[in-house]
Amino acid sequence: MNTPIPAIWTTGSTDVIKTGTWRASLARHIKAPAPCHGACPVNGDIAEWIGLARARDLQGAWQVLTRHNPFPSIAGRICHHPCETACNRGGYDEALSICKLERFVGDQALAQGWAFAPAAQPQSGSVAIVGGGPSGLSAAFQLRRLGYAVTLYEAQAELGGLMRYGIPAYRLARTVLNSEIARIVAMGVEVHCNCRIDTAEGFARLREQHDALYLALGAARNKRLPALDYSQPWVCDGAAYLWAVAAGKPVPLGQRLVVIGGGSAALDAARSARRLGHEVTLLALEQRAQMPAQTEEVIEALEEGITLIDGARLDEVTDGGANGITLHCTKVAFVAGSQRGQFTLQPLANSSFSFGADAIISSIGQDPDLEVLGAGFAAAGGLLQTNARFATSTAGVFAGGDMTSMARFVTEAVGMGKRAAQAIAGELQQQGKGASFALDDRYGDHPLVPLAAISTYYHPTRERAKTELLDARERLSRDAEVQLGLEFEQALAESERCFSCGTCINCDNCVVYCPDMAVKRMGDDYQVLTDYCKGCGMCVKQCPTGSMMMQEELR
Repeated sequence: MNTPIPAIWTTGSTDVIKTGTWRASLARHIKAPAPCHGACPVNGDIAEWIGLARARDLQGAWQVLTRHNPFPSIAGRICHHPCETACNRGGYDEALSICKLERFVGDQALAQGWAFAPAAQPQSGSVAIVGGGPSGLSAAFQLRRLGYAVTLYEAQAELGGLMRYGIPAYRLARTVLNSEIARIVAMGVEVHCNCRIDTAEGFARLREQHDALYLALGAARNKRLPALDYSQPWVCDGAAYLWAVAAGKPVPLGQRLVVIGGGSAALDAARSARRLGHEVTLLALEQRAQMPAQTEEVIEALEEGITLIDGARLDEVTDGGANGITLHCTKVAFVAGSQRGQFTLQPLANSSFSFGADAIISSIGQDPDLEVLGAGFAAAGGLLQTNARFATSTAGVFAGGDMTSMARFVTEAVGMGKRAAQAIAGELQQQGKGASFALDDRYGDHPLVPLAAISTYYHPTRERAKTELLDARERLSRDAEVQLGLEFEQALAESERCFSCGTCINCDNCVVYCPDMAVKRMGDDYQVLTDYCKGCGMCVKQCPTGSMMMQEELR
């Protein structure tokens, strides 16, 4: 039945009733950073690229991934993934397997032969980079994207630095490493390998030849244990051991090896030795749960037959000649300090013990060798001092990676290379040697999206994708990768678990649930109609991604 409109109703519509005058706060659509973005060492746009992967636009996902990191296949294998610790999903069921998804997208790019786009316009400035590891290569990539001429100097025969000479092939396949490095070089980077720059005169000459110099020499000076005599043939530095293994020239040591250290490098040395047929014991100051190595590395090492003695300090070594050596140790309580690398030890009463071995690999960390730089470079706590823009105390010289930071992870070095490249480009532009460019500021000053902002009703609980491993019995007989990647359907299923924190997915909940029809869709965007929004917050409560918020209105 059609009831006639009363004569007093002159408009035939409720549009004239502007209920928006009642509100104290207004709903807003926002683009806000997810917690994973805040924790990511390269500040990757994780929710965005996972959304593209979920839509099966894998090339688009790779393009977003590589805005910040040219090594998705590498990072997807070796990153310490702090993004997963920060993931909002971890407070709901299980954190998203971001690292494995990154590996999947990166591997798709390698399989399809996707290449980086050339710089739109060449710039007049040139930059020299010393060090072809993750930080130097990352800086080269970003600078070439902006059009700058880049010349890279590497002391070793091949590029890669720690990724090649420190991380074994069972963690990072050399085909993957070579392919992702080659993709950067193909952008037009001039490369000089077997070219060691290690004198003040050499650095000064490069500075004169180029508009800027980026130092990414890494940390090459091995730390030493006071209880060890490093002149003995039965002592080997961990970095030297890993380099020799990577070069196919393993150091001739006895059958029973002890690796001292609790970090990833120590685990790599121990597991490499195991693959060469040695009986291996890992001696760590930290308790197992405190070890800086990733948890999965420790588990895999134990599966491979490595013996772990944790919470113990080496006090003395006695040489028994043909019978080998004896390590005398004490159990300790390890108390971590406020900064990485700082700690105190509390020896436990009546806890001394001894055991025999044939040789020791010392893998307790490395420091940068700053003496090669000569005078004119300020240092801070054993590191090369830089300001917030990665500039050293010498004009025109920038630095990053392990020589400036104790954050000794590959992706941390990649992130520093990216930010240093942006700082160098900004400096050159001020000198008139390049066009201006805009830094990515898509999130503004929005805080990280908390779990409380996500309407989890729209996200059923789902199991996290399981990490598949090569069987432990097969690992020692060949140099194959231990951790296996996700299959296509697994990757899609995992991408669907992402909350897309802070990123609108155009679900239209804000339109559907608004009681005043005050939200209007405009293509892929939305408009809140201020004449009608009463500020009830229903749209915010129903948002499955936390990409809406209420903002107080002061009138």
